Amino acid sequence: MTFHVGAQSCFVHVVLPGTEDFVLAGRFNLEPNIAGVPTGQFVYGKNYLARKDAVALDPAELKLAEATYQTAAMKGMFGAIRDAGPDHWGRRLIERFTGITQLTEIDYLLNSPDDRSGALGFGPDARPLTTDHAFNKLLSLDKLIRLAEQIIADDETPTGSGIDQVEDLLLFHTSMGGARPKVVVEDEEGLWLAKFNHPDDRWNYARIEHAMLELARACGINSAKSQVVTIGDRDLLLVKRFDRERTATGYQRARMVSGLTLLQTEDTHQHRDRWSYILLAEQLRRISARPADDAAELYRRMVFNALISNTDDHPRNHAILAWGEGWELSPAYDLTPSTPISIERRDLAMTCGDWGRYAHADNLLSQCARFHLARADAMQIIKQMEEQVLSSWQELARKSGTSQKDCDKVAPAFAYPGFRMDVERSD
Repeated sequence: MTFHVGAQSCFVHVVLPGTEDFVLAGRFNLEPNIAGVPTGQFVYGKNYLARKDAVALDPAELKLAEATYQTAAMKGMFGAIRDAGPDHWGRRLIERFTGITQLTEIDYLLNSPDDRSGALGFGPDARPLTTDHAFNKLLSLDKLIRLAEQIIADDETPTGSGIDQVEDLLLFHTSMGGARPKVVVEDEEGLWLAKFNHPDDRWNYARIEHAMLELARACGINSAKSQVVTIGDRDLLLVKRFDRERTATGYQRARMVSGLTLLQTEDTHQHRDRWSYILLAEQLRRISARPADDAAELYRRMVFNALISNTDDHPRNHAILAWGEGWELSPAYDLTPSTPISIERRDLAMTCGDWGRYAHADNLLSQCARFHLARADAMQIIKQMEEQVLSSWQELARKSGTSQKDCDKVAPAFAYPGFRMDVERSD
């Protein structure tokens, strides 16, 4: 197994719309500037710019042009490139298998497998990248579950019984972001992201998240397709990859960037002033192929997150994708309820109105015009979704196989009392 360590540059490849193979798009360098600040540079290749089918890697920051793009923000990482890299779980695996914890951002890109989100790929040189078709099958999940639990516990990986081979499979097919253990698997329909329950979970997250995706769909939201599978005594959530389309010979890929990239910000609390549904709606208005529809869809998702107390609705949990030249909102994903102690006020992760992040009906109404919605229409959306959530969340949860005990645990999340509470404000 070959690892790339200490790299300061890499070549960026992309799968173009309607195709299945990578082409070289440009080169990315990441080095400290004179002041020692990590600074990224990206240049499109001349051959790529000359192609009639060339597309921009993202709709705003890296426009298709003969220019040297440079940034010292986000540790020198351009948003579209950062989005294609591994997050917490993927990084943990790479560090485990290289035995090195002090890796560069480019090291993470180069040592990640080909299952990353979107259509980008990375190589140490300009040679063509190959696409990987050897994905894990559902039948291997029982072994992968055991290995994931060992990694979570920081146990030594045992040898024998094929566990070393499974370890390789998990590493090289697990570059998807997030903190929760996950792996990409394949069946006759295509690719799925398998999300593992965590030993410390307060309830069965797999079944609850599946129910929330179904509930969102019942509320008129375009949510990702999902299912729950049981391996032995363990439940896993499978979420269909919406950035891949299976063909007779492989997979076509959609370009994809996160809400974090659209907002041109970072995922730390110091940069939370730009975590905003309103700002995200404005960005969609500029770059979406269907701005009015996407703005209204984003509004529904904001309301839904408030109604289920999803306090993990940060910008990475929103994305846009492009199968051709036009960009649009991806299906909704990572919809999880929480049960904060307060029954008077709960805050979303992103600003949702004049009162900041407050998940209150009046706050959600306060900026509805920025989502291309008349106040009367926005009020109707909130009313209908509130009724839908209250009337069907438990039915859908039980239908997903959630126990009554777990339903009782998450019940305080839905349309909490503070959502309609009378509030006197001096501002």
